[in-house]
Amino acid sequence: MRQLKIIPGKLGGAMKVVIYGPEGIGKSTLAAKFPRPLFIDTEGSTRHMDVQRTERPTSWAMLLELVRCIKADPGLCSTLVIDTADWAEQLCITSICDSKRISGIEDMGYGKGYVYVAEEFGRLLNLLEEAVDNGIHVVLTAHAMMRKFEQPDEMGAYDRWELKLQKKTAALVKEWADLLLFANYKTLSVAVDDKGQKFKPQGGRRVMFTTHHPCWDAKNRLGLPEELPLEFAPLAPYFDAAAVSAPTTAPAPAPAPPAEAAPNPADTSPTAPEQPAPQTDNAQELKTKTSTLKALQDLMEQGGVLDYEVKAAVAAKGYFPEDMPIEDYPDDFIKGVLIGAWRQVHEWIEKNRAPLPF
Repeated sequence: MRQLKIIPGKLGGAMKVVIYGPEGIGKSTLAAKFPRPLFIDTEGSTRHMDVQRTERPTSWAMLLELVRCIKADPGLCSTLVIDTADWAEQLCITSICDSKRISGIEDMGYGKGYVYVAEEFGRLLNLLEEAVDNGIHVVLTAHAMMRKFEQPDEMGAYDRWELKLQKKTAALVKEWADLLLFANYKTLSVAVDDKGQKFKPQGGRRVMFTTHHPCWDAKNRLGLPEELPLEFAPLAPYFDAAAVSAPTTAPAPAPAPPAEAAPNPADTSPTAPEQPAPQTDNAQELKTKTSTLKALQDLMEQGGVLDYEVKAAVAAKGYFPEDMPIEDYPDDFIKGVLIGAWRQVHEWIEKNRAPLPF
């Protein structure tokens, strides 16, 4: 019988942090103070901040690929920040709707669509867990929203702050986090009349709460005070202690073979035309890209994939002739098959890519 190995004491390691609060409170600014942050900016909120960031993901598949690349190379950063989780969830919902060829997540039937969203979002959390195992702190920022809450054993209802996510997704995120911080403005009601019937708010100091309250969710596993100023300084000692060296044996992603760069889409209106784009010569292709084609192009550029390789994969599976231009593919095919199953498409291309003759 194998002897049971007991591991005493604290293990340390990288941490999983969720920071949520109303818009403009300073979530991104706080996340930027974490050790060597690298942002995956899903909403474009860091464009005026001096931070390191990846390309903005234009699809759920691209977001997952970005996380895979970062977790495979822990030297890129000490902290991975996804800003924000609720915009990432929208990419997730769009991906599911495209793959199921429905217009909205509720078209799948009562509650069924949100189960799919939670399962798919769980894939992202699993990838982030692997990044933590590789020594990378992970910070998710999210917006907060008011919801009416009613205790099952009490009369009446009251408003409380919650993550601006679908309920099943929010539950997963809260369970996943080591540190759930709620950021808000601390205000005081001061009486302005002698009878104490009229009040006005005063204060407005930015704070973060670290423990559960009837009006918000928060938690920590560090023994932090219930309330802290919205600054990184009170958290810094715990992250210095949690720092772990990145694995030296982590393999770097295989470089794509040198080839001509895939064309960049032109700056045109993202509105997709109702009719399929007419076939044009190579000089006009960049000017007729739709938002769907832009999302596919981003994935192709990230993976070092050229258009003829995509067309070869599509033809090999019997979908369309190999000489059919990508821009002539139906939008639902690009969204549901090429973008929705990009990882499988990319793996097929890598496996069947012809070796260079030199």
